[in-house]
Amino acid sequence: MPRTLLQRRLIDVSDRLKRLRAELAVADEQCAFFEAEAEDARLRSLVSETPVADAEAREVRRHADAQTRQRDALLRAVRELEGEQDALLDRMAAELETSPDPSDAGTLR
Repeated sequence: MPRTLLQRRLIDVSDRLKRLRAELAVADEQCAFFEAEAEDARLRSLVSETPVADAEAREVRRHADAQTRQRDALLRAVRELEGEQDALLDRMAAELETSPDPSDAGTLR
């Protein structure tokens, strides 16, 4: 693969990784918030022992679980892109090792 194409793909993957990592940071904060809310709702449900409080606790727990699944999906996407980035860097390094060094062009061995 031409080096310029590898470089473009590497830049693209790097940009996507930056965006996903930023999204992941937000998702982590949201997960923490929803988990705290779910725990508060669970405690309120235990104290009040009403069907309404129980239903609210289940609803909040569903939101927390959905946010956790979203965060996990983002984490998987980040890991996949990191793997792709590593593979691209390995290919680039291999090509650099096998390509002739332009600075050696004028020297005799």
